[in-house]
Amino acid sequence: MSVSTKYIFVTGGVTSSLGKGIISASLAKLLQARGYSVTIQKLDPYINVDPGTLNPYEHGECYVTDDGAETDLDLGHYERFLNVPTSQANNVTTGRIYKTVIEKERRGDYLGKTVQVIPHITDEIKHRIRLLGNTGQYQVVITEIGGTVGDIESTPYIEAVRQLKWELSKDVLVIHLTLVPYLSASGELKTKPTQHSVKMMLEYGVQPDVLVCRTEHELSGDLRRKVALFCNVDSSAVIEARDAKSIYQVPLLMQKEKLDLVVLNKLGLAVDKVPDMSRWEKFLDTLYNSKNEIRIGLVGKYIELKDSYKSIAEAFIHAGVSNECKVHIEWIHSEGITDENVKSQLKGLKGILVAPGFGHRGIEGKIAAIKYAREEKVPFFGICLGMQCAVIEFGRNVLGMKDAHSTEMDASTKHPVIDLLEAQKKITNKGGTMRLGAYPCNLAEDSRAFEIYGRHTIYERHRHRYEFNNEYLADYERGGMAATGINPEGGLVEIVEVKDHPWFVGVQFHPEYKSTVDNPHPLFVGFVKACVEAGVKEKV
Repeated sequence: MSVSTKYIFVTGGVTSSLGKGIISASLAKLLQARGYSVTIQKLDPYINVDPGTLNPYEHGECYVTDDGAETDLDLGHYERFLNVPTSQANNVTTGRIYKTVIEKERRGDYLGKTVQVIPHITDEIKHRIRLLGNTGQYQVVITEIGGTVGDIESTPYIEAVRQLKWELSKDVLVIHLTLVPYLSASGELKTKPTQHSVKMMLEYGVQPDVLVCRTEHELSGDLRRKVALFCNVDSSAVIEARDAKSIYQVPLLMQKEKLDLVVLNKLGLAVDKVPDMSRWEKFLDTLYNSKNEIRIGLVGKYIELKDSYKSIAEAFIHAGVSNECKVHIEWIHSEGITDENVKSQLKGLKGILVAPGFGHRGIEGKIAAIKYAREEKVPFFGICLGMQCAVIEFGRNVLGMKDAHSTEMDASTKHPVIDLLEAQKKITNKGGTMRLGAYPCNLAEDSRAFEIYGRHTIYERHRHRYEFNNEYLADYERGGMAATGINPEGGLVEIVEVKDHPWFVGVQFHPEYKSTVDNPHPLFVGFVKACVEAGVKEKV
């Protein structure tokens, strides 16, 4: 007899940034380790249709899926933990919900009825929640609801949860993540914020089944029983979530707290299989105990908010563990780099990564950093705009095209070595119109890329409007920068390499999006390996 899909909702109270995404991913990992097929989706309350047009300072990194969806950065956590790709269906915003409902109203789908939040908006939310469950691929769908309970933007989502809890009964479970703060003045943990947060949930008609309490100190048995009594949950369902050294430790902490067992028992699912977390434990052991350490510079323009480069930072952790070393990222603002100070700014780094981005700000600093890496033979890795800056730098300083530039920055440049994609030239709307998602790339056999990937064709995720201008390809090839990765469908240059260099690779795509704990991305693994080797040579 087939078992119906189970739906788990993760809500948050008291304050934002408590870690709903990490708790969702950790629970999913534990259920996956027990043999269940699991996926996670994120419901975001903001009215933007997607985060694609949001400034990184506003929302951090925009994560891109294989099918070209621009999504919340939490989907990166989901993929890194589960090693399973997400899709458009895994991220839904209020903007997308309202856009869909308004389009239906314009078509006359509601037959002239008055369109309201209840039932039309909540029905659309429920439809999006159940979309993944209806595919038949997943036994458990975990849905993280952004924001905190009480936010006016989140109200329709909580109402949709209330309705689903009533409609699907035993197939729905609600986990509420809340805060138990420690007051140093009195030396006490305080449960009142949690009590008030749950009370607000009850006012919306939703009784949490499990409470996950973020805390700096251990929750005593008496305190757990107190929270359980005031919040109408079992004391075994009051879960301690202590601060961890790494987000990758959280699944093991949740396993110790028996979060997965509590959830399975409440949903009536079998608990006979013991989760095998040995690979995860080995990963953490290497992460914490590696003796080798290297410093790699990340040169970017959004350094003030490190979440803008979240996937790159995590990919370095994965690649570091793969190379049995700790990677220490030096966050370097490209606006602060000049030709005069570049040596002092980058001195001592064993590798330099120039990060993605848009717009003119900080470009000359990135170009100066790349020139330094090329001339000083420091391992270099350029991603998206970082690759384009490498092309510009090479054109200016090796090929003698002093005004080489991208038409994104200088529309009248005499040497547009980076130019707008042909398909982009008639586009006026900015949202969701870039070259997005996974595309094939053929690798040259005599290249570093082929050596790293070990195959002829790869598929990587893109997010860009500009590309290498193929009119200059022959000049670059003659000058020593080779195009070693080409898109077979349009001849677009996806990878460039400088041959007479220890490790100089620029990629138009975003390899960081596909790096996971179980499968560190080969380009990051290769880059970190080159940085380690550079450090060893320097010591010798």
